[in-house]
Amino acid sequence: MNAILASELPGPGDPARTRMTAAYCRDETLAMDELVAQASLPPTERDLVLARATELVARVRAKASQQTAVESFMRQYDLSSEEGVLLMCVAEALLRIPDKDTADKLIADKLGEADWEKHLGKSDSVLVNAGTWGLMLTGKFINLGEDTRRNFAGALRRLVGRSGEPVIRLAVRQAMRIMGHQFVMGRSIKEALDRANEKENRIYRYSYDMLGEAALTQPDAERYMQAYRDAIGALGARGPFKNVLDAPSISIKLSALHPRYEVAKRARVHAELTAKLLELAQLASRNGICLTVDAEEADRLELSLDVIAAVHADPSLDGYQGFGLAVQAYQKRAPFVVDWLAQQAQKIGRRFCVRLVKGAYWDSEVKRAQEGGHAGYPVYTRKPNTDVSYLACAKKLFDHGDVFYPAFATHNAHTIAAIHHMARGRPFEFQRLHGMGTDLYAEVMGPKNLDVPCRVYAPVGSHEDLLPYLVRRLLENGANTSFVNRIVDESVPIKDLVADPVEVVRANTIKPHPRIPQPIDLYESADSSQRRKNSMGVNFGNDNELRALAEAVAKAPTNWAATPLVPGAKSCEALQDVTNPADRREKIGAKQQSDQATIERALTNAHAAQPAWDALPAASRATILENAADLLEQRRAQFIALCVREAGKTLAAAVSEVREAADMCRYYAAMARKLMGKPEALTGPTGESNEISLHGRGVFVCISPWNFPLAIFTGQVAAALAAGNSVIAKPADQTVLIGYHAVKLLHEAGVPEAVLQFVPGKGSMIGNTLLTKPEVAGVCMTGSTETAWTINRTLAARNAQIAALIAETGGQNALIADSSALPEQLVKDAIASAFDSAGQRCSAARVLFVQEDIADKVIAMLSGAMDELKVGDPALLSTDVGPVIDEPSRKSLADHAARMDKEAKLIKQVQLGPDCANGTFLAPRAYELKSLSQLTHEVFGPILHVIRWKANELDKVIDAINATGFGLTLGIHSRIDSTIAHISQRAKVGNCYVNRNQIGAVVGVQPFGGEGLSGTGPKAGGPHYLLRFVTERTLTINTTAAGGNASLLTLGE
Repeated sequence: MNAILASELPGPGDPARTRMTAAYCRDETLAMDELVAQASLPPTERDLVLARATELVARVRAKASQQTAVESFMRQYDLSSEEGVLLMCVAEALLRIPDKDTADKLIADKLGEADWEKHLGKSDSVLVNAGTWGLMLTGKFINLGEDTRRNFAGALRRLVGRSGEPVIRLAVRQAMRIMGHQFVMGRSIKEALDRANEKENRIYRYSYDMLGEAALTQPDAERYMQAYRDAIGALGARGPFKNVLDAPSISIKLSALHPRYEVAKRARVHAELTAKLLELAQLASRNGICLTVDAEEADRLELSLDVIAAVHADPSLDGYQGFGLAVQAYQKRAPFVVDWLAQQAQKIGRRFCVRLVKGAYWDSEVKRAQEGGHAGYPVYTRKPNTDVSYLACAKKLFDHGDVFYPAFATHNAHTIAAIHHMARGRPFEFQRLHGMGTDLYAEVMGPKNLDVPCRVYAPVGSHEDLLPYLVRRLLENGANTSFVNRIVDESVPIKDLVADPVEVVRANTIKPHPRIPQPIDLYESADSSQRRKNSMGVNFGNDNELRALAEAVAKAPTNWAATPLVPGAKSCEALQDVTNPADRREKIGAKQQSDQATIERALTNAHAAQPAWDALPAASRATILENAADLLEQRRAQFIALCVREAGKTLAAAVSEVREAADMCRYYAAMARKLMGKPEALTGPTGESNEISLHGRGVFVCISPWNFPLAIFTGQVAAALAAGNSVIAKPADQTVLIGYHAVKLLHEAGVPEAVLQFVPGKGSMIGNTLLTKPEVAGVCMTGSTETAWTINRTLAARNAQIAALIAETGGQNALIADSSALPEQLVKDAIASAFDSAGQRCSAARVLFVQEDIADKVIAMLSGAMDELKVGDPALLSTDVGPVIDEPSRKSLADHAARMDKEAKLIKQVQLGPDCANGTFLAPRAYELKSLSQLTHEVFGPILHVIRWKANELDKVIDAINATGFGLTLGIHSRIDSTIAHISQRAKVGNCYVNRNQIGAVVGVQPFGGEGLSGTGPKAGGPHYLLRFVTERTLTINTTAAGGNASLLTLGE
């Protein structure tokens, strides 16, 4: 048995590394207090910097009328305008859509949406007006008629109607070629080198970046590796160079070289990626050029530093002074990264070339921390804070001396002036992006100006590869706060543009952004009656958090026991062994089922205890549930261990399970306060009062599934309790231990033992003993549709109160992708949706409908991505897919796979690891089907079925999905809003997810539940869920009965 998590932890770091890791999400206020002190200049020096920056901006503005046509176009259609966004959206999708019908649909969808006419006449550049007219329809300049000027949107629609979308399609492609030339150095490395050799470009140094998506498959990674080899050879062939710094350089993205470049795959990355990077560094050394490793997402920073340090220290690079990396100043660890790099360089005796950048993934870093429930943000939440960090890091780079050759990537005049000042003659270079900042650097370079070399970061690749890069550049370029966007905007005073960020930050009384809540406070800004804490997650990119989790899990008990929890009863059933689904030889505990007497006693207890619980104020019940959420987080190590050992959950899934259970407790507590805190007054005639109040129905039986044995179990119980009901909780037979410990925790939080009782047992005994009794007021269950039918019939057959039934049942969940979908994103989301949790999610994708125009590409990519999946012990962080829950489940899935082997085409079957021999594992696989009719039932496991569809068959696809009768989840991948709207309106499903995976519904954010054969509603984790657990009572009082209407008579005038 592997110890949970421990075997894959990194060793202890040196003190500099420890300080770096500790700063991952450091307090922003404390960080700024330190960095402001480090970045500050004496007043006289600060004034010199401001004067230099002011001069730079003034000179750029004086020449603004000379800007190129493309720069005019960019300024009009920056990404702060809806039109700019739509233009890029159309262009990006068009370049990726292989079939004309879908391309035309996209154009018709997008071009009617925006306010194009507001750009007419806004610029002196003829290109902007011609570009506005049909988005550069043919690349020719067109004079606009008076009618067109008056009603541009109508004219554009008429044009589309007259010329048809194909004309527009050609036009946007033409626009993209012009844009591509602006932002991409060349389509090939040769073309880029030739362009760099043109007279006006020779003053710059260049760093070439081979454009492309991150590698999703091994063939992708090999293709990128060869492209880097070829590019380095081509650069070297232009030599010899005076020295390595004067030579052109290559920029490398580690994500392009390895399909699983992530912390969970640490051992693979160290072994495989280090060797690849070393080969490229050796090649760069032989060719006399620099090699820089680009910075990527925050969670991969320290993993990348391990790889970079190992390559940097390799003896084969002795004498090579051109190896380096980019450091992102927006990361809170940045100053500590600089210190650690200096230590490494001193130890090896070889410098690092460091490119200091501000950082390009800010929005996604903020979202990732919020979604993950992290302790804080890895990045600063205000731009001036990043600017201060940049200056402090720059000072460190200079102060560490010749262990660094620093390069400063910036388009900001104040930053340029400040860096030049603090350099004090020490060697460095500036860097800028190709296509951006040209006019500013014209005032920087050369002996008459600051006389500092500048290297251009020059992307190389096809227009198809350009778009993700280009959109990122345009977002930076067009942001309202962007220096590039504001430098020629005369309405922005120069003093505002060149303000010293140190002084700006000093003046901010609150250092973090006041409108970006900390991850834990994400829901605190909601309606006051629904405020709650975000659940606490684990940042798997933070080695300190991993070590702490491993340590806590190691202290959790390893031999659990579970018995019924019914006051006054003791079951006579024998104890049964509980074993680990990943290795059935391993006993992890024992469980005891309820006998009939125990079940009957539970009903007596619950019926007697419910009135007092219902009479307790809703706020008091809510407080108890919030206590339970806090306890869940305090004890999460134990529940994570239970989820891994008893339910076969991977570590990431186990963490999510605990988070969802805590979210359920807090959300239903907040809803109880809102809905049941006090009666609601109703408007009526004068002289009487009317109010309606909500009360618990009575005794609820909660029947939970094994696939979410903590989250759904806790959610059902918490909702029923919040609403004032007593609860008899029946766990799934496969996950009794988890349910037992959840109930014990709720008792500890304050729920009386008779109000919440734990009754494990066979479904048939529970049904016959409990559900036939008149005292049962309602049943909440998650399970199969067949089980829900049986429960419904049992409840209906009673001559008793009509019980409430809340059922969440099965689904035949589909994912529909048209040809405008981004294949890489589609495949990532399909893999997650189909194989996460071994496909044992209610929401999991079972069928991928992919438009035939992209089907071959998507299927090949899917096959390659599945090769990268690791099936094995879920106690290891590196495991992607764990076991299925038990042998009957495995056998049922294997039987289905055997049928598919005969009736369908196998796309891929993942290899099982050596540690799968004694567990209930099923190899994930994908099949191509001819028709949805080949699936006769829900396949609850890691099997994905792929079906091609033609562009004109969308309604047939939707109707086929609807015809199954199930309606739980649906995924849509499309760039066309009208297609998304059409599918979401026509499809009869409870949860629809667009351009993302279709699993992991978040409590209070994506309420979960289906329709048709997939459930009764209302949705779990949603605002209406508690209402199904309550009964309503109206109270009417005649307030004039005592004689006269005093309130009316005393109104006065």
